[in-house]
Amino acid sequence: MLLFFPEEEGFARRLAAATGLEAAPIERHRFPDGEIKLRLPERLPEKVVLLRGLDRPNEKLVELLLASAGLHEAGVRRVVLVAPYFPYLRQDKAFAPGEVASAFVVGRFVASCVEALVTVDPHLHRIARLDEAVPVTPALALCAAPLLGELAARERGRPLLVGPDEESRAWVEAAAHASGLEYAVGRKERRGDRDVAVTLPEGLNVRGRAAVVLDDVASTGRTLAQAVRALRSAGAATVDVAVTHALFVEDALETVRAAGAGAIWSTDTIAHPTNAVSVAPLIAQALAALLR
Repeated sequence: MLLFFPEEEGFARRLAAATGLEAAPIERHRFPDGEIKLRLPERLPEKVVLLRGLDRPNEKLVELLLASAGLHEAGVRRVVLVAPYFPYLRQDKAFAPGEVASAFVVGRFVASCVEALVTVDPHLHRIARLDEAVPVTPALALCAAPLLGELAARERGRPLLVGPDEESRAWVEAAAHASGLEYAVGRKERRGDRDVAVTLPEGLNVRGRAAVVLDDVASTGRTLAQAVRALRSAGAATVDVAVTHALFVEDALETVRAAGAGAIWSTDTIAHPTNAVSVAPLIAQALAALLR
C-alpha cells in the first residue's frame, strides 16, 4: 500500500499508477494550538510505502514521526519512505564552534522511523553516500539529471548544459552523458545566502548558442540568476534553466526570470508551476526492486 498526505495526492496518484500499488490518504487534523492528529487506514499490509516530501521540513518531520510510529504499532513490519526531496543535508559539518551538523541529526532521526529510504538528488557535499547521513539500509539516492538532460534536448535540440558551480558537476555530467550534449561548469563565489557571483570557464564560447543552466536545487535563485546573467553577457542566444528540486523561496522565481532566463523547468519532486517532467517512473523502478 502507498500512503500519502493530502497535499501530495497528485504525485501519489502518478506513483501508484507507475507501481500498481493501492494508494490511500492519511487523514490529518490540526488543532488550534498547532498540534497535529493523524488517522491511518484501518487495514494495513505488512509492507507500506510512505510518501512524505520533506521540503519546508520542520512540521513534516513531526508528521513522519507520528505516521511511522502509528504504522509500526498497527503491525506494519517494513516502512519504505519515499521522500522525493530530502532536507538539511547542506549542514554536514560544524563550520564554526557550537554549530550543529544537522545532516546527521536529521538523518539519524529519519532512520529511526523507517526501514528503507528512497530519495532523488540529495544535496550531498562532503558526504560520499546517503547512508552515511541516513543510516538505514537501503538508502537509495536516485538521479533525475538524465531526465532533465533529455528534456533540454527535446526542447532545444543541441544546447550547451552549464553547471553554475563545482557542486553541480555531478548532475550536469549525468545529464550531458544521457543526452550526448556538451557541458561546462562555472565557478561560484558565495558571500552570503543571497550574495553570490558566478563566472564561466575561461575560453568558453557560447555566442549564438542555446544554453541550459542545470542544477539540483533552486532555493533563493541567486546562483541560477548569476549563471544566467553570465551566459547572457557572453552572447548566448537563449538561456533556460532546469532543476530537480523547485524550492524557489520568496522572490526566487522572479529573480531568475529577471536575470534573463527563458523557460524554467523542474521535476515534480516538489509540486510547482515549473514542473515539466515526473520522477514517478524513476522511483517506481526503485520500489519494484525494494518491495521484491
